[in-house]
Amino acid sequence: MIQMCLAVPAKVLGVNGNIARVDFGQGNVREVNVILVETQVGEYVLVHAGHAIQAIDKETAEENPRLWDETLSLNS
Repeated sequence: MIQMCLAVPAKVLGVNGNIARVDFGQGNVREVNVILVETQVGEYVLVHAGHAIQAIDKETAEENPRLWDETLSLNS
């Protein structure tokens, strides 16, 4: 059995110390730990298990969900 971890792109709405409010889209806003990355409001991060693990550009953030939709549609 193959196991994998997923990281989901999110837009940073606000930063307070090591905690950021991020928007995963469709009104899904959460707080995540950003101690591993430097980020500012308006930037995008990849989030895994409540932690931002990498800063990414807007194009990558927007392409990621599209690629998942394509992948999931192959199994339908």
